Amino acid sequence: MRLATLTSGGDCPGLNAVIRGIVRTANNEYGSTVVGYRDGWVGLMEDRRVDLYDDAYMDSLLLRGGTVLGTGRLHPDKFKAGIDTIKANLADAEVDALIAIGGEGTLKGVKWLSDNGIPVVGVPKTIDNDVAATDYTFGFDTAVSVATDAIDRLHTTAESHNRILIVEVMGRHVGWIALHAGMAGGAHYTVIPEEPFDIADICKAMERRFQMGEKYGIIVVAEGAVPKEGTMDAGLGEKDEFGHTTFNGMGQIIGDEVKKRLGYDVRTTVLGHTQRGGTPTAYDRVLATRYGVHAARAAHSGNFGSCVALHGEDIELVALEDAVAELKTVPEHRYVTAKAMFT
Repeated sequence: MRLATLTSGGDCPGLNAVIRGIVRTANNEYGSTVVGYRDGWVGLMEDRRVDLYDDAYMDSLLLRGGTVLGTGRLHPDKFKAGIDTIKANLADAEVDALIAIGGEGTLKGVKWLSDNGIPVVGVPKTIDNDVAATDYTFGFDTAVSVATDAIDRLHTTAESHNRILIVEVMGRHVGWIALHAGMAGGAHYTVIPEEPFDIADICKAMERRFQMGEKYGIIVVAEGAVPKEGTMDAGLGEKDEFGHTTFNGMGQIIGDEVKKRLGYDVRTTVLGHTQRGGTPTAYDRVLATRYGVHAARAAHSGNFGSCVALHGEDIELVALEDAVAELKTVPEHRYVTAKAMFT
């Protein structure tokens, strides 16, 4: 059997571990070969393929962040218009099945390919942890660890200078990174997209800390956080060609408002793409490797139109339609638990 794989969407710690898991499993368990397509869907349409071998280079990928195949985005209309080209390129490479690694948008593309007769298996990838069909996605643990480390470091400098420090983390539509990093890092307030915030509540919490003698504060803000209607002006940016909103820096917006209302020294740190880069944590290496192994096995077993998923301690297969049915948002009870730690 000959497999193909690609990575699409944003890069993420653990992608290379998935590729390694696919190649090694295909080679060792089935004697199969694997071809990789560079730069995501664009590479598949333009036939940018490279043979992947189970060699010393492949073995070294476990520790490496990013993706050696490269990644990218392709407008859905261009993607769908290229279905005949995609089929022709896969046939020319003698590919029997495609394993595509990506987040919600990529998995929707995988489902569309499946609906159009291409044998595909999906692997969920996103640092946001927003794919509903799986308990966790690889990359999330690394992103939380990076954010938590930053918050740990900011505590001492905030306390030394009697400052309020805002930490903006990734999370366009869901607040899982902010929720976990805020709790693990001992933040004094956490703001997530699922729960519109009242700037007055944030200011009251910070004022209370200073009145109690705790002369500093840490506020974690997910980039997609939004204020309650009528509480403050925080206009969103324009939408890009993929329909994604360009955010205007919610961490800075909140910081400026807190400073204006309270008069304290407020500084904002935007972690941005540092959460995506670097070596994956041990947890993400293991999860990503397991995803790669089980995706290769699913392809060899003919379980096409499926996606690997973590359920409890087990890797299982779910239908692609279930994998893309909805975003996994932070439930209210989880945020209520986090609020118990706000001071």
